[in-house]
Amino acid sequence: MSINAAQAYQTNQVTTAPPEELTLMLYNGGIKFLRLAKVALQEKKLDKTHENAMKVQAILGELSSTLNLSYPVGEQMAAMYEYMLHRTIEANMKKDAEIFDEVEDFFTQFRDTWKQAIALSKNKG
Repeated sequence: MSINAAQAYQTNQVTTAPPEELTLMLYNGGIKFLRLAKVALQEKKLDKTHENAMKVQAILGELSSTLNLSYPVGEQMAAMYEYMLHRTIEANMKKDAEIFDEVEDFFTQFRDTWKQAIALSKNKG
């Protein structure tokens, strides 16, 4: 029963969150699944490494789908997400923790910048 309650809570969080919070959730999810992929890789659980890398790829796809490409920053972010996607695929194929680290660093930088943007936006309003 408590698992269903936790799932319901998470679902409610996602369905009621404003767009800027959803983006933050995606960044945090990317970091989480990259870390899980690296742990699985260390433990030689290659199926779990693959599973978590695929989740990161899905998150990058979702992030890309939210971009407005009519602005230069949207095009720049699309290029970065594409790079991160290719690096995640490469890390998964080669089972390379250093490449996972590189992608995690990008996610962390984007998340931290996004948090600052949200805070600035709330202070203006």
